[in-house]
Amino acid sequence: MLAYYLRLGLRSLRRNPILTTLMVLAIGVGVAASMTTYAVFRAVSANPIPGKSGQLFVPRIDIWGPQARTQGRRVPDMLSYTDAMALMRAHRAVNQAAIYPVGFTVVPQDSSVNPFAVKGDATYAEFFPMFDAPFAYGSGWDASEDEAHAAVVVISSRLNQQLFGGADSVGRTIHLDDHDYRIVGVLANWNPQPRFYDVNVYSRTFSGAPDFFVPFTHAVDLQTDTNGNSSCYGSAGRAPGWQGWLQSDCVWVSLWVQLPDTAAARAYRSFLKGYAAEQKAAGRFDWLPEVQLVGLRQWMDVEEVVPPETRMSLFLSIGFLLVCLINTIGLLLAKFMRRSAEIGVRRALGASRTEIVRQFLAESIMVGLAGGVAGLLFTGIGVLAIGLVFEPDIARLAHMNLSLMLLTILLSLAASMTAAFYPTWRAANVQPAWQLKSN
Repeated sequence: MLAYYLRLGLRSLRRNPILTTLMVLAIGVGVAASMTTYAVFRAVSANPIPGKSGQLFVPRIDIWGPQARTQGRRVPDMLSYTDAMALMRAHRAVNQAAIYPVGFTVVPQDSSVNPFAVKGDATYAEFFPMFDAPFAYGSGWDASEDEAHAAVVVISSRLNQQLFGGADSVGRTIHLDDHDYRIVGVLANWNPQPRFYDVNVYSRTFSGAPDFFVPFTHAVDLQTDTNGNSSCYGSAGRAPGWQGWLQSDCVWVSLWVQLPDTAAARAYRSFLKGYAAEQKAAGRFDWLPEVQLVGLRQWMDVEEVVPPETRMSLFLSIGFLLVCLINTIGLLLAKFMRRSAEIGVRRALGASRTEIVRQFLAESIMVGLAGGVAGLLFTGIGVLAIGLVFEPDIARLAHMNLSLMLLTILLSLAASMTAAFYPTWRAANVQPAWQLKSN
């Protein structure tokens, strides 16, 4: 009977090609609009490190005090150098790494190649195992090189390709600004999106992979300025020079810690509270600083990593899909009710309401499948053209894959079935006696 109903539906659709085309386009365009914006939203809100996101945390310390709260300032997103180094020395986490973005100029060994600017991060050795960074060659440096303030570097696969043609460059030297660095590792293609450990610099959240990583201690020795955000609220009276900057309450260092379970997270929160109390007792603050330990997923919400325009676009596209569904309901209702005489004859010959429902649902499924095919085509076009609406760094994250294709087909079928519910119910309740008498 299903095959019979499908044949009836195909004949009915062929009988009214214009009406059929309108229904297919309504569903296809509505589904495509939703799937295109969903592809972008999914990309920017995805879990950047699924296997470890529940173990990664950001410590926050309110060194600005209650007065800042009255001025609308929230707890600082970053730490001062003093606090970051104190937490690093305590080492209460399985892995931990202080991070700040830096920029250098590469001077190639080939004199025919002009120097060029690169961006990277100064961090600690535990950065790489904590974030599961994969290596094509070599590895990260170790803790002894952090302590020795060694001039070592881990470079990206892109920079390795640019300088060494993609060959194993471990042990070779790279010249950054006025200093030589020994390459200890070359990362594989690794650039988690969003770049969760660097969301304080919004322009880098969805940008390309960092070009290099150098030891935090070495960067500080060279008095390398941060290439990211900083805030010196309440630190106007700091001492001049680099040491004054390090000793100030300016916040510019990010700190990430890996805590394997709930007990470890609870213990670290207690440690943070104790540290804040010690700083107050030492006279650094005349208030007890609030402390927070924010998980990765919560951190992305706090930092508003998902651009508001992607969320708004998703809501608008869902609203557009609803409008398309309403139009489809009207078209299906007109189509089904024009066949009232046919329905009356079938009912008079013994067809039940259930069989009428099955017949028209089968026809709606065919409309949904055709709408799904149209939706796939329009979604593909939408993904290719998404750069006209969103920033290039965000637009390049959206792409067609098998899951998006399947979801497009399923949404199209669900939309067509939803749109068919009321018209099918009306068709199933046609009175055969009245139809036979009037016709």
